[in-house]
Amino acid sequence: MQDIKSYTLTELTEYITSLGEPAFRAKQLYQWMHEKCVASLDDMSNIPKALKEKLRSDAANGSVDITPADATPQKVDITTITPVDIRESRDGTRKYLFELPDGELIESVLMRYKYGNTVCVSSQVGCRMGCRFCASTMDGLTRNLTPAEMLDQIYRITRDINERISHVVVMGMGEPMDNYDTLITFLRILTSPEGYNLSRRNITVSTCGLTERIREFADEDTGVTLAISLHAPDDELRRTMMPIANRYSIAEITEAAKYFFDRTGRRITYEYALVRDTNDSEECAHKLADLCRQTGAHVNLIPVNPVTGRGYAPTADDGVRAFKNKLEKQGINVTIRRELGQDIDGACGQLRKRYTGDLR
Repeated sequence: MQDIKSYTLTELTEYITSLGEPAFRAKQLYQWMHEKCVASLDDMSNIPKALKEKLRSDAANGSVDITPADATPQKVDITTITPVDIRESRDGTRKYLFELPDGELIESVLMRYKYGNTVCVSSQVGCRMGCRFCASTMDGLTRNLTPAEMLDQIYRITRDINERISHVVVMGMGEPMDNYDTLITFLRILTSPEGYNLSRRNITVSTCGLTERIREFADEDTGVTLAISLHAPDDELRRTMMPIANRYSIAEITEAAKYFFDRTGRRITYEYALVRDTNDSEECAHKLADLCRQTGAHVNLIPVNPVTGRGYAPTADDGVRAFKNKLEKQGINVTIRRELGQDIDGACGQLRKRYTGDLR
C-alpha cells in the first residue's frame, strides 16, 4: 500500500519520479498535503489532471488501498480522516472524534492558550499499557496509526478552525513509543520546512516509560520535549496504577531520563496525575522531589479526569496547590495543568467509549 501522506519528501520524490514525473511535482504534492492541509487531490490546483489520474490509477492497482469495514471496497487518493463528533467545552476546548479510513475511531483535543493553539494527538487506536485511570486502554490495543493518520488530526483541526496550530503534544490515545517508527516519521514530516514546519521546541512526546525507546529517542536528536508519565514516586505504588511498572522500574526510568538529558540537553517533564488519597500525600511529594533532583526534571501536576468505571477521583484544588507548594519548597520547578474539557469527556478515550456505547 502506498500511503503518500506518510512519505517524507525524499520518499515522495522517489515515488513520483518512479512514475516518470519530474521531481518538482513531489514537492508540490507535499506542500498541498502538509502545508495547505488539503483533503483530496481534487483540491490541488497546480497538479496536472494527468498526474492525478495516474495516481488514482496507481491506487486502483492496489498501491493506495484502504477499505472501510462497513463499506464496499473503494480506493482513496490520500489518507484523510473524518470528524464524526466535535464537542466544545465552556472553556473553549474542542474534543474531536475522528473516523479513520477503515472505520476505527480516535480522539484529538484542541486546547486554546494565550501562547497559541495546542493539539493533543493520538498515536494508536486504543492502548495496551493498561493504566488504571485511563479510558483509552479499557479495550486494549486495536492497531497502530500511520504517520498520515497522526498528521491528519492536526490538519483537519487546522482547516476546521482556520487557524494555525502552534504546539502539538503526542499524549492522546495510545503509547507513542509503542508505535515508534511511525512516531519518528510523523515528527520528521510535521517539522519539515516544506510542510507544516512546526517548531521542534513546540512539540512534546509523552511516554509511560519504555526505557529502551527513550534511549533510542534520545539518539534520534529530534529536538522535541520528552514527558514521562510517572504518576507515582515509588515502584510499589506505581504498579497499582500502571501495569507497565511491572516491567520498568523507576530506577530504570531515571537512568533513561538522565541519558536523554545528557544526549539532548532537553529537560525532562514528569507528568503526575494527582489521585485523591492515592499519590497526593506529603510522603509522595518528598519522594517525587528526590526523583526530580536526580534528573533536573520539571513536574507537571494533572488533576486526574474522572473516568467512569475506574474509581479514581481527582485531588481537590486545595490539595493540588498544597502538593505543588511542598515540591516548590524543596526546589522543584512545578506547574499545574489547567483542567480542560471535563464537560466534554476530556480525558483520553472517554468520548470514543461513549460514542460506541461502552461508557455510560
